Amino acid sequence: MKLTAFWRRISRNRKKTTNKKNSAPEIIRRDEHAVSRKEMSEYALKVLYRLKKAKYDGFLVGGGVRDLLLGLHPKDFDVATNATPEQVRKLFGNCRLIGRRFRLAHVHFGREIIEVATFRASHDQAANKDSGDALSKDGMILRDNVYGTLEDDAWRRDFTINALYYNIYDFSIVDYTGGLKDIEKKIIRMIGDVDERLQEDPVRMLRAVRFAAKLNFKIEDSLSKSIKKNIHLLDGVPAARLFEEVLKLFLHGHALASYELLKEYDLLKHLFAQTADSLDEYGDRFISQALINTDLRIQQKKPIAPAFLYAALLWPAVKQLSKNLKNEDLSLLQVYQITGQEVLEKQLKQILIPKRFGIPMREIWTMQARLSVRKGKRPLKLLPHPRFRASYDFLLLREQSGETQLTELCDWWTKIQDVDEEAQLKMCKNIPSFGKKGKAKKKKPHF
Repeated sequence: MKLTAFWRRISRNRKKTTNKKNSAPEIIRRDEHAVSRKEMSEYALKVLYRLKKAKYDGFLVGGGVRDLLLGLHPKDFDVATNATPEQVRKLFGNCRLIGRRFRLAHVHFGREIIEVATFRASHDQAANKDSGDALSKDGMILRDNVYGTLEDDAWRRDFTINALYYNIYDFSIVDYTGGLKDIEKKIIRMIGDVDERLQEDPVRMLRAVRFAAKLNFKIEDSLSKSIKKNIHLLDGVPAARLFEEVLKLFLHGHALASYELLKEYDLLKHLFAQTADSLDEYGDRFISQALINTDLRIQQKKPIAPAFLYAALLWPAVKQLSKNLKNEDLSLLQVYQITGQEVLEKQLKQILIPKRFGIPMREIWTMQARLSVRKGKRPLKLLPHPRFRASYDFLLLREQSGETQLTELCDWWTKIQDVDEEAQLKMCKNIPSFGKKGKAKKKKPHF
C-alpha cells in the first residue's frame, strides 16, 4: 500500500482522540496500516514471538514503528513488554541487564542488540519511596524504574510520534497519544506538561531538534517556547551523556539540519560555548561545509570519525584563540598546540570527550601546522602518519570554506600522494623560497 493511500485510510477510519490519559486508544487493524514484518529486524521478531509464547505482552515501540509508518528504514528496533527485566533474562540466555537510572534488558544477537523495556509508569505513580524512582531538587529524573501498564508506558514517553506500539498478537498499531495524527501533520509534540517534561530530562530538547531535523518535521509551538524558556537546564546534564547525544545529532545523515536548528534555538552555546562565542561568517561556513560533507559520506555509507567531527565543530574556537597569540614569538605548531589544549580543556567541562577522540582531535589541529612545511624530507614522514588523511581532509575543508591562501598548498599535498618516491623528493626539493629577491624568510603563521 502506498504511503499516501495509507494516510487517507487512517484519516477515514480515525475516531476522535481526546489526547487525555484514561481515554481509549486508537487501534489501527492490520488491514488498515502499511507496516510489514518483512521490514522488521528478524531478531526483534524473535524476541516478540518468544515473549508471546511465554504469555507476556510484546510490542515493537518508538522510532521503529514511527519510521516504518513513514516508509523509512529504522536503525534500531525496541521492544516494550509487561515482563520485568529479570523475567526477560530468564527467557533469553543471550540477555544482559543494564542501567540503574533506567533498567533495561539487552538481548544480543551477534552485533545486533534488541533493547527490551518493561512498561513504565510516570514518576508520581510510585507507591512508596523504595519504588526505585527518584527526582533531583530541580525535578530531573534520576531513577526511573516504576513499572506500569501499556497505557502508563505510552503517556510517560517523550513525544507522541514515539508512543506508537505494534502488537505482535494481532499485528495492530496502538495509539494512545495522537501520534498518528502528528505524524500525518509532521509535528513534534511533547506528551504531557511541556515544562515539566523538559525539567524531568532536559536532553529532550536535543531529541526534539534531532527528530525535527531527521524527519523534516516542525516543532510544535508550546514545545518551541518551552525549549527557549528552559534552555538553561541543559547546563545541568552530565557531560558524559551529552557526548553521545551530540553524535546522534550529527552522525545519522541530518547533521546540517541539526546544526541549523541548534543555532535557531540558541542551543549551540550550551553544547559548544567556545564555538558559539567565536562563530563568525567563516566559522559558520566551515562548520556547515563539514556537516554537508558528513551527510554526504553517510549517504555513501562511508565511515565517519567522531574525532574529525568534534575537531571541525571546535575549529572556530581554535582559530579565534590562535589570533590572540599572533604577536607572540611562537611557531605555528606551538600556537596550535597551545590553543588546541586550551580549547579541549574548556570543552570537557561541557561535553566529556573520551581521550580516544580528544588526542586525534589535537593531532588534526597540530598537523595543520606540519602540513605547511614542505621542504626537505619532513613532508614524506607525514604521509604514513595515522592522522595524515584526516588532517589532509581538514586542510581541504579549510580551503573549501574560504581560506583561499591554502589553495596552492592543498594542490601540492594532493599531487604528492599520487606520484612515486622519486617525484615526491623532487617536489620537496623544488619548493620556492619566501621573501624578496629570493631570500628565505621566516614563515609567519597563517591564521
